[in-house]
Amino acid sequence: MKANHTIHQHCHHTVWNNKIEPVKSVTPGESVAFEVMDASGGQFNEKSTSVDVAKINFAQVNPVTGPIYVEGAEPGDTLEVEIEEFGTLSWGWTAIIPGFGLLADEFKDPYLKIWDLNNQHTAEFLHGVELPVKPFPGTIGVALPEEGDFGIVPPRKNGGNMDIRHLTKGTRLYLPVWVKGALFSVGDTHAAQGDGEVCGTAIEAPMHIKLKFHLHKGKTIQEPRFMTPGPLTTGLDEKGYYVTTGHGPDLLEASKHAVRYMIEHLEMAHGMSRQEAYALSSVAVDLKISEIVDVPNYLISAYLPRAIFK
Repeated sequence: MKANHTIHQHCHHTVWNNKIEPVKSVTPGESVAFEVMDASGGQFNEKSTSVDVAKINFAQVNPVTGPIYVEGAEPGDTLEVEIEEFGTLSWGWTAIIPGFGLLADEFKDPYLKIWDLNNQHTAEFLHGVELPVKPFPGTIGVALPEEGDFGIVPPRKNGGNMDIRHLTKGTRLYLPVWVKGALFSVGDTHAAQGDGEVCGTAIEAPMHIKLKFHLHKGKTIQEPRFMTPGPLTTGLDEKGYYVTTGHGPDLLEASKHAVRYMIEHLEMAHGMSRQEAYALSSVAVDLKISEIVDVPNYLISAYLPRAIFK
């Protein structure tokens, strides 16, 4: 992976803080190759089991590589991040972590799926169930203007842990610049994910990612925006979808209903365990807001691509 600069696992954990010293200074127009750790911060490996999930240290999760200082970037500018390339994949993991996820109250036991990603193009969940591999960074952003520590886990106006699965190769992400130099970091790389990441994890995988930086002086935005290079779901649309819906006066509760019904479908139609069905929903099922104007109820739909079943 050729780039103007390479950064090897210079990570900061758990927080954004605009006092963290940059590890590299780059000029707009240059490319940087980042070596990104998996979201466990190296606590899992190819031989890990659910026992290791129960022992996870949350102080080490979601490390991000950086920050880097972008020369000329000042508050009020916009930083454009062009996603150029991802490196070779080898393995990844998906976990149900007790106390975390959309249905945390219903899934109290740890679960871990280790994925073989050496194929590079597809990954097998169970026999006859294969997902397309489409790498993207789950966490990507710049420093916040406010002083102090801000947790990395929730998304914020600086980007952060957005888990937008369409930030794939060729996408251009636009980030507001809040501090001098922008102080950009990236991490939490995923091999695949459904919109919503409902169990709390995707196919979490260590990898290299190459990004090119551009600067738009005096162009001010308040939150991230992005532009994709083409269609969003190639390789999945062709065979259609199985869709469950959930309604209610609260979007979160409606989402829970839709996911519960999807889990029920995967158990009954495909013979999966409840944990397997929940994990697959996290890496393959897309949650969509189908209706948000007909109060008092909203409608959430959960889309399962039929193409993953071989």
